[in-house]
Amino acid sequence: MPIYVDADACPVKAETERVATRHGVAMFLVSNGGLRLSQNPLVTTIIVAEGPDAADDWIAERAGAGDIVITADIPLAARCVAAGAQVLRPDGSVLDAANIGNIRATRDLMADLRAADPFHKGTGRSFAKADRTRFLNALERAVRGR
Repeated sequence: MPIYVDADACPVKAETERVATRHGVAMFLVSNGGLRLSQNPLVTTIIVAEGPDAADDWIAERAGAGDIVITADIPLAARCVAAGAQVLRPDGSVLDAANIGNIRATRDLMADLRAADPFHKGTGRSFAKADRTRFLNALERAVRGR
């Protein structure tokens, strides 16, 4: 079963490729463009048409039970979880049937709050070395658990 990566702005593409290569797992990097092509025969780069959610739709139409999806996009994650895929965020957190509803509700609430106060500047959180480590550990567990 393959690994699908929502590759636009994904900070863990190289780490995912290393794990996929080590385990001999096919990997699909899906984006609207701007990716450097990998020479790795296990990695297929998919360039979808411009437009909102084109990459998400491509992944969601193919991801199923046993597949792994790497994304920070909560609506895409929800679709993939519903299809039976294992979903990881780039920070290593696992999205599954037990937590995706609450995570999606929180995302929607935060979007509403930001819309209500257009001058509010969120502080956000930068991607840290610890996130990369958590991701690698989570991906190893997911690949080995197949």
